[in-house]
Amino acid sequence: MPIRTSSRAALAIFPVLWLIAQPAGAQMLPPPENVVSLNASATVEVPRDWLSVTLSTSREGPEAAGVQTQLKQALDAALAEARKVARPGELEVSGGNFSLHPRYTPKGGTNGWTGSTELLVQGRDMTAIAQLTGRIQTLTIARLNYSLSRAAQERVEADVTAQAVARFRTKADQTARLFGFTGYLLREVQLGGNEPSGGYVPMAMKVRSAGAPMADEALPVEAGKASVTVSVNGSIQLTK
Repeated sequence: MPIRTSSRAALAIFPVLWLIAQPAGAQMLPPPENVVSLNASATVEVPRDWLSVTLSTSREGPEAAGVQTQLKQALDAALAEARKVARPGELEVSGGNFSLHPRYTPKGGTNGWTGSTELLVQGRDMTAIAQLTGRIQTLTIARLNYSLSRAAQERVEADVTAQAVARFRTKADQTARLFGFTGYLLREVQLGGNEPSGGYVPMAMKVRSAGAPMADEALPVEAGKASVTVSVNGSIQLTK
């Protein structure tokens, strides 16, 4: 025979079941009394140690296959020169964007093909990268960017995080004393950081003429500095 339970009985049983379902050893936070929200941050400026140079070229012609062949030859020649000095972390080489599309007339018809290709050279050895770009004859510099390497950013973030946390703790101690309390409990905390922006250098470089000295194509060598910021946001409960 099925057992029927009244709605009152069901409501009475539910809190007991809910308590049983809680994980063993779970702790309930104290009531939100004397809770203060705080934030602190720290910023450090460090020299950018990573240089990225994008070289590119474009070609036009009546046939797609001919344009593609010309682009491939230009890129292969640049890659051959770059691979002679490539070193992991110091000078790295990789292909960039490649595009090939029809060229349209004002009346909507096609009038040949146009395309472009890129080569990305990047690394910590800025002198070697500058010298390499001077030796590449089939591509010209399109974009230049100074930034922080991943290793440098991780190293700096560790130091900045320690500074930000120390400032948060100092502010928490001061806040407790100002309100007449002797200490505090940390209720919650969040750490956040910024992504250092790169230093883009606008390039307006002339086409290298045959036999032009490499010095005429020297790259800007002022990398500048990047700002690394870490913020700490959280709340504390003041205690007697």
